[in-house]
Amino acid sequence: MGFLMILSTLIGGLTLSAQSAINGTFSRKAGTIETTLLTFLTGTLFLSIVILFFGKGNVLAILEVPRWQLSAVFLGVLFLLFIVMAVPRIGVIATNITIIIGQLVLGIVIDHFGWFNSLVIPIDAKRAAALVFMASALYFIYKGNKRSMEQAQG
Repeated sequence: MGFLMILSTLIGGLTLSAQSAINGTFSRKAGTIETTLLTFLTGTLFLSIVILFFGKGNVLAILEVPRWQLSAVFLGVLFLLFIVMAVPRIGVIATNITIIIGQLVLGIVIDHFGWFNSLVIPIDAKRAAALVFMASALYFIYKGNKRSMEQAQG
Protein backbone atom coordinates (compact mmCIF):
# COMPACT_ATOMS: atom_id res chain seq x y z
CA MET A 1 0.00 0.00 0.00
CA GLY A 2 2.90 2.37 0.74
CA PHE A 3 4.31 1.90 -2.77
CA LEU A 4 0.89 2.58 -4.29
CA MET A 5 0.61 5.83 -2.29
CA ILE A 6 4.07 6.94 -3.40
CA LEU A 7 3.26 6.10 -7.02
CA SER A 8 -0.09 7.92 -6.94
CA THR A 9 1.53 10.95 -5.29
CA LEU A 10 4.25 10.94 -7.96
CA ILE A 11 1.57 10.87 -10.66
CA GLY A 12 -0.17 13.73 -8.83
CA GLY A 13 3.06 15.74 -9.00
CA LEU A 14 3.40 15.01 -12.71
CA THR A 15 -0.16 16.15 -13.35
CA LEU A 16 0.41 19.31 -11.30
CA SER A 17 3.38 20.28 -13.49
CA ALA A 18 1.42 19.57 -16.66
CA GLN A 19 -1.59 21.51 -15.37
CA SER A 20 0.63 24.42 -14.33
CA ALA A 21 2.21 24.67 -17.77
CA ILE A 22 -1.11 24.36 -19.61
CA ASN A 23 -2.94 26.80 -17.34
CA GLY A 24 -0.08 29.29 -17.59
CA THR A 25 -0.30 29.25 -21.38
CA PHE A 26 -4.11 29.25 -21.32
CA SER A 27 -4.18 32.28 -19.00
CA ARG A 28 -2.34 34.38 -21.58
CA LYS A 29 -5.38 34.10 -23.86
CA ALA A 30 -8.29 33.77 -21.43
CA GLY A 31 -6.96 35.66 -18.40
CA THR A 32 -5.71 34.50 -15.00
CA ILE A 33 -8.97 34.65 -13.08
CA GLU A 34 -10.96 33.22 -15.98
CA THR A 35 -8.60 30.25 -16.30
CA THR A 36 -8.82 29.61 -12.56
CA LEU A 37 -12.62 29.79 -12.70
CA LEU A 38 -12.79 27.31 -15.59
CA THR A 39 -10.50 24.91 -13.73
CA PHE A 40 -12.71 24.97 -10.64
CA LEU A 41 -15.96 24.73 -12.61
CA THR A 42 -14.66 21.72 -14.50
CA GLY A 43 -13.38 20.17 -11.28
CA THR A 44 -16.75 20.74 -9.62
CA LEU A 45 -18.60 19.02 -12.45
CA PHE A 46 -16.15 16.12 -12.54
CA LEU A 47 -16.22 15.59 -8.77
CA SER A 48 -20.02 15.84 -8.69
CA ILE A 49 -20.19 12.91 -11.10
CA VAL A 50 -17.58 10.97 -9.12
CA ILE A 51 -19.50 11.59 -5.87
CA LEU A 52 -22.75 10.55 -7.51
CA PHE A 53 -21.37 7.16 -8.52
CA PHE A 54 -18.65 6.45 -5.96
CA GLY A 55 -19.21 8.79 -3.00
CA LYS A 56 -19.53 7.16 0.40
CA GLY A 57 -19.24 10.22 2.61
CA ASN A 58 -21.71 12.83 3.74
CA VAL A 59 -21.53 16.01 1.67
CA LEU A 60 -23.76 17.83 4.15
CA ALA A 61 -21.13 17.27 6.87
CA ILE A 62 -19.42 20.41 5.54
CA LEU A 63 -22.12 22.33 7.40
CA GLU A 64 -21.00 20.77 10.69
CA VAL A 65 -17.26 21.42 10.63
CA PRO A 66 -15.68 24.34 12.50
CA ARG A 67 -15.74 27.46 10.33
CA TRP A 68 -11.94 27.84 10.35
CA GLN A 69 -11.62 24.50 8.52
CA LEU A 70 -13.52 25.95 5.58
CA SER A 71 -10.54 28.26 5.00
CA ALA A 72 -8.92 25.35 3.14
CA VAL A 73 -11.35 26.00 0.27
CA PHE A 74 -10.12 29.56 -0.17
CA LEU A 75 -6.49 28.49 0.24
CA GLY A 76 -6.95 26.04 -2.65
CA VAL A 77 -8.34 28.79 -4.87
CA LEU A 78 -5.45 31.11 -3.99
CA PHE A 79 -2.98 28.29 -4.65
CA LEU A 80 -4.25 27.73 -8.17
CA LEU A 81 -4.57 31.44 -8.88
CA PHE A 82 -0.95 32.05 -7.86
CA ILE A 83 0.26 29.15 -10.01
CA VAL A 84 -1.61 30.46 -13.05
CA MET A 85 -0.03 33.89 -12.50
CA ALA A 86 3.50 32.62 -11.83
CA VAL A 87 4.11 30.05 -14.58
CA PRO A 88 4.07 32.48 -17.53
CA ARG A 89 6.43 34.80 -15.66
CA ILE A 90 9.00 32.52 -14.02
CA GLY A 91 8.43 29.11 -15.65
CA VAL A 92 7.08 25.77 -14.49
CA ILE A 93 10.13 24.50 -12.58
CA ALA A 94 10.72 27.77 -10.70
CA THR A 95 7.02 27.87 -9.80
CA ASN A 96 7.05 24.26 -8.59
CA ILE A 97 10.25 24.67 -6.57
CA THR A 98 8.77 27.78 -4.95
CA ILE A 99 5.60 25.84 -4.11
CA ILE A 100 7.64 23.05 -2.55
CA ILE A 101 9.67 25.53 -0.49
CA GLY A 102 6.46 27.15 0.74
CA GLN A 103 5.06 23.73 1.65
CA LEU A 104 8.25 22.78 3.47
CA VAL A 105 8.48 26.04 5.41
CA LEU A 106 4.90 25.91 6.63
CA GLY A 107 5.11 22.14 7.14
CA ILE A 108 8.13 22.58 9.40
CA VAL A 109 6.34 25.31 11.38
CA ILE A 110 3.16 23.19 11.67
CA ASP A 111 5.18 20.17 12.83
CA HIS A 112 7.25 22.24 15.26
CA PHE A 113 4.19 23.72 17.00
CA GLY A 114 1.85 20.75 16.48
CA TRP A 115 -0.80 22.90 14.79
CA PHE A 116 -3.95 21.25 13.39
CA ASN A 117 -3.47 18.18 15.61
CA SER A 118 -0.24 17.17 13.83
CA LEU A 119 2.68 15.42 15.48
CA VAL A 120 5.11 17.70 17.28
CA ILE A 121 8.44 17.41 15.50
CA PRO A 122 10.91 20.14 16.50
CA ILE A 123 12.92 22.04 13.92
CA ASP A 124 16.44 20.65 13.78
CA ALA A 125 19.61 21.29 11.78
CA LYS A 126 18.70 18.70 9.11
CA ARG A 127 15.36 20.35 8.40
CA ALA A 128 16.94 23.81 8.33
CA ALA A 129 19.65 22.54 5.95
CA ALA A 130 16.97 21.08 3.66
CA LEU A 131 15.36 24.52 3.42
CA VAL A 132 18.71 26.13 2.60
CA PHE A 133 19.33 23.59 -0.18
CA MET A 134 15.84 24.13 -1.60
CA ALA A 135 16.32 27.91 -1.55
CA SER A 136 19.67 27.45 -3.30
CA ALA A 137 18.02 25.28 -5.95
CA LEU A 138 15.36 27.96 -6.50
CA TYR A 139 18.04 30.64 -6.85
CA PHE A 140 19.97 28.72 -9.51
CA ILE A 141 16.85 27.64 -11.40
CA TYR A 142 15.41 31.16 -11.40
CA LYS A 143 18.71 32.71 -12.53
CA GLY A 144 19.03 30.09 -15.29
CA ASN A 145 15.46 30.77 -16.44
CA LYS A 146 16.07 34.51 -16.43
CA ARG A 147 19.26 34.14 -18.45
CA SER A 148 17.52 31.85 -20.96
CA MET A 149 14.64 34.32 -21.39
CA GLU A 150 17.08 37.21 -21.93
CA GLN A 151 18.99 35.22 -24.56
CA ALA A 152 15.76 34.30 -26.35
CA GLN A 153 14.71 37.95 -26.49
CA GLY A 154 17.89 39.40 -27.65
